[in-house]
Amino acid sequence: MRITLKHYLYNMKILNIILVVIALTLIGYNITQINFEKPFQGESLIALITILAALCAILLLRILVISKKIEKSIKSKK
Repeated sequence: MRITLKHYLYNMKILNIILVVIALTLIGYNITQINFEKPFQGESLIALITILAALCAILLLRILVISKKIEKSIKSKK
């Protein structure tokens, strides 16, 4: 069975959605772990770093989606 570009893009879209949901869940959980009286000490710092990492992951996934759209539009012009 050969995987077509359409199936590949569909599977990538589903994976992208799943990864964004996981990242948003991590952000939500880690917000509850922050001690707002001392946000840069102990486990609060770890929570802040994890929130930043999850935001970076979402940003990278959006860049991937945009680059695939650009690639698709360039291929359709040829």
